[in-house]
Amino acid sequence: MSEAAVVLVTGASRGLGRGIAIELAASGYSVAINYAGNQVAAEEAAELCRQAAPNDNQEFFPVRGDISCSESRSAMLKAVLDKFGRLDSLVNNAGIAPSVRADITEASEESFESLIKTNLMGPYFLTQEVANYWLKEKPEALKGGFRIVFVTSISSHTASISRGDYCISKAGLSMAVQLWAQRLADENIQVYELRPGIMKTDMTAGVTSKYDALIEDGLVPQKRWGTAKDLGLATRSLIDGDFPFSTGTVIDVDGGFQIRHL
Repeated sequence: MSEAAVVLVTGASRGLGRGIAIELAASGYSVAINYAGNQVAAEEAAELCRQAAPNDNQEFFPVRGDISCSESRSAMLKAVLDKFGRLDSLVNNAGIAPSVRADITEASEESFESLIKTNLMGPYFLTQEVANYWLKEKPEALKGGFRIVFVTSISSHTASISRGDYCISKAGLSMAVQLWAQRLADENIQVYELRPGIMKTDMTAGVTSKYDALIEDGLVPQKRWGTAKDLGLATRSLIDGDFPFSTGTVIDVDGGFQIRHL
């Protein structure tokens, strides 16, 4: 059994998930680095975690799994438990953008179904599996309890008519946080939502110039892009147990985007 607390981070091979994994490594955790297909990127993320890790007893385990598939989710969780002998926290970070940005009058059912299965059903039912493991097996909780973090998006409350499927998937995920937080509140399992804003990732690479101009014009009050480190620092604080009496809380990581202002 791992001597360090273990966190499973979905979609951790690149982008925001990699930033989360590195910050958790720096805080002393072992990390299961979930990836869908890019093993090279997952191994790179594991090596960066090793470089950030302060303790020799930490381990970093790339684990393949498609969160949109029930059998794959179950196999992934089994692999993590077989490897570490424990699981202390889950970060539901993995998600996809539409392959084509299309006006909602033209968007396809295929795209909608794909995003719902990956962005909403995947984390919802992975959480179900992890929660049921904790409730049934009743393992010892390190650092004061078990924790689940859902990474959603400002798209859960901000309409984008060229990405309707994405917005709906993230809005549903925000409700999933509330449901799981309510269900698990008296089981020593805290559930949180991190809501990132305009973040510098592969997903936004194609619209960089558009958002550069919008950010400079004040769309983001702090006038900069969000980074993987920004989200990683917020996740680290939650997993560390710095908010033990705040289950169900939404934390915006958006540079002030959510502020209504004139």
